[in-house]
Amino acid sequence: MHALVRSRLVLLASLASIPAFAQIDLSGEWNPRFYEDQPERIPGPEIGDYLGLPINDAARMRGDIWDADLLTLPEHQCKPHPSDYGIRGPANLRIWKEVDPETQRIVAWHTHISWQAPERTIYMDGRPHPPEYAQHTWQGFSTGKWDGDVLTITTTHLKIGWIRRNGIPRSDRATVTEHWIRHDDHLTVVTVVNDPVYLTEPFVRSTDFILDLHQQIDPYPCESVEEVAREKGAVPSHLPGTNPYLNEFAQRNHVPEPAARGGAATMYPEYMLNVRVTSNPVTVNRPLPDQSNGPVHAHPVPGNAQDRVYMLVGAGANITVQVGKEGVLLVDAGRAQMTDQVLATIHTLSDKPIRYLLNTAADNDRVGGNEKISKAGSTITGGNVAGFNANWPATIVAHENVATRLSVAAPGAASIPEDGWPKDTYFGDQKDLYFNGEAVQMFHQHAAHSDGDSLVFFRRSDVVSTGDIFTPGYYPFIDTRSGGSINGVVDALNRILDLTVPADKQEGGTYVIPGHGRLCDEADVVEYRDMVTIIRDRIQDMVKRGMTLEQVKAAKPTQDYDPLYGTTSGAWTTDMFVEAAYKTLSAKK
Repeated sequence: MHALVRSRLVLLASLASIPAFAQIDLSGEWNPRFYEDQPERIPGPEIGDYLGLPINDAARMRGDIWDADLLTLPEHQCKPHPSDYGIRGPANLRIWKEVDPETQRIVAWHTHISWQAPERTIYMDGRPHPPEYAQHTWQGFSTGKWDGDVLTITTTHLKIGWIRRNGIPRSDRATVTEHWIRHDDHLTVVTVVNDPVYLTEPFVRSTDFILDLHQQIDPYPCESVEEVAREKGAVPSHLPGTNPYLNEFAQRNHVPEPAARGGAATMYPEYMLNVRVTSNPVTVNRPLPDQSNGPVHAHPVPGNAQDRVYMLVGAGANITVQVGKEGVLLVDAGRAQMTDQVLATIHTLSDKPIRYLLNTAADNDRVGGNEKISKAGSTITGGNVAGFNANWPATIVAHENVATRLSVAAPGAASIPEDGWPKDTYFGDQKDLYFNGEAVQMFHQHAAHSDGDSLVFFRRSDVVSTGDIFTPGYYPFIDTRSGGSINGVVDALNRILDLTVPADKQEGGTYVIPGHGRLCDEADVVEYRDMVTIIRDRIQDMVKRGMTLEQVKAAKPTQDYDPLYGTTSGAWTTDMFVEAAYKTLSAKK
């Protein structure tokens, strides 16, 4: 008998030494509870209500110019709220766990929200977060760990969302920390948003749920439609200083107007002892990253046919690589000093020769490696010669304006040996290739970043390579000396949106490889197109009112977007962007 007791004590001691895989079960169907936050979460926050938000002047301006008509655009209609805001609406919540059948360890928690039906995965297996050049999603990339009975979740790689859905944004560089706390049938989610772009302090809010044993969550299909007839590419917004509704919240609710303008000071009770307008100027000194030192990484583009398309980062600019049985096709070559690393990385993807090199423009970071990469490959011969010819280098293809600029060596243009010039050029709007079992189309975009820009569309893989027309994280590069213009950039961004088709929840589907920055999809291009169009419209209005370039710069027409896209140093500053936009909008036709 004593031996049995001793064995049980040993068993209990050994079990106690095993770390707990989960401290509390969060599984179930949860119904939201609304308290003092009901006006914001059900009818929606009022225009101009920034009370209690630790926002800077850029976020405040974004709210001031926001027009709800923006959400009638088809490309905005089926966007779900990101994971940090999705639980704020009248949304029921389902939580379930994924268990490893061998270890019985919880490897992930999953959630489903009734509004727009987004689903989220919270990894519990210790995996790292993706690199910065990986795509962003509405739900982001989440990892969790237990702090006692509290599940603490860290989320990165979010798309742009809301701090408050009356125009106050949360940037895609934010990190979100959540604490999920369950007490019997009550669940509290505490969300902490750290946003270096639009917040001056962490923003904290809590949301409550009650367990609902009889809940039924219905499907939520969404199909975008044309709700309002408007000019193609129009983006609704208020010009700065013209929004007539900003003071209604303060007047209707007897809130001091300075308090309604928000700022970190309005979060604290002592603010009422000295009510004043708070200002948090935006300081931007974020130079363009140096992408010319490697290492070069190959990032697979998800969803494309047979994993045939990759994005190479670290070569001075993004390079698109298509591989298949016929060989390798590249879009852009990167800088010359990175070519050896580029070739070494390509050889890890395919043992086939490089057949084609397509240039999207004539910039050094697009054509610098042309000569060496071309000579490292071999072309597919045409005419009366059949098959491949190992003695001829890979074919370089571009719009004829690229070849012209490289051959005349204009001031500031890339200095490229003749063997690195495009030999296969096109002068119309489009050039078609068929390679590795899919159509590859080049579309000339007139007077965008330059006068020689090409978009490259891989039709079967459903991938668009944009060159410097689209550079998330920075204002577009407009080379006015080479025929670039802001209207051409807007047209080109809308052309990209014509080519892209998103999957469910306005996410995935057609992927977009930008000239610089992370892998994107249509929703990212929509945000960027909206930004460029809104700034274009502002500067155009200033030009029509006869303002000089100095007056336009002093008016800060980009202030609300500067912390997200601007920089005061480096090769392409905010002032350079404004000046290029002004010059091309004020030029005589």
